[in-house]
Amino acid sequence: MDINTPDHTSPLKLAVVIGSNRDGRFGPTVADWFLSRAALREDFRVEVVDLADAELPTALSFSPSPEVRAELGKITPKLAGADAFVVVTPEYNHSFPAALKNLIDWHFGEWQAKPVGFVSYGGISGGLRAVEQLRQVFAELHAVTVRDTVSFHNAGAHFDDEGNHRDPAAPDAAAKTMLDQLAWWAEALRSAKSVRPYAS
Repeated sequence: MDINTPDHTSPLKLAVVIGSNRDGRFGPTVADWFLSRAALREDFRVEVVDLADAELPTALSFSPSPEVRAELGKITPKLAGADAFVVVTPEYNHSFPAALKNLIDWHFGEWQAKPVGFVSYGGISGGLRAVEQLRQVFAELHAVTVRDTVSFHNAGAHFDDEGNHRDPAAPDAAAKTMLDQLAWWAEALRSAKSVRPYAS
C-alpha cells in the first residue's frame, strides 16, 4: 500500500466527550453505559474526553498562557486525531452545559468535516433541547451531526445502583443506529479528505 493512501480497514477514532463537570453529575453513569456499547464495535477505537478533568478558562485567548497550553495539550490532540465524536450531554435550563460550550469554543479545526453523534439525558425532555442547540453550534464549525440520537428521559429512573440500564433493548438499538450512521459518515469523510482536503 502506498504510504499516502489511507488504510480504510483501520478502526475509526472516536472521541467521546462527557459534557458535564457539575458536582454530583449523572454523566459518568450514562457515559459508562454508552462506552460499554461502543467497546463492542470493531469499527471504532474510543478515547474519552471528560470535562471534569479539564481546567480550561472561560476567557478565550489567541495566546494562551503556558498553564492553559498544558491543559489544551491534554485535550486537543484527542480531538484533532478523532475521525468522529459522540457528545454525552445533560440539559441545563433548556440548553447544554457551559463547560461543553467552552471546550467547543477553544477549538475550531479539530471539529471540521467530522461527524458528531449525541447521547443526551435529563428530565422530561431527555436532553433533546440541548442537542438541538448543539446541532446549530456544530454546523457553524463545519461538523456534520447525525440524525439519530440516544436520549434518556427521566434518566435516573432507568439505571440501577451499579449503572446498568433496567430495560436496555430500546437504548441498545438506538445506540447501534446512531453508531452505524456515525461510522458511515466518518468513513465517507475520512476517505474524501484523503483525496481532497476540506476547505472551510
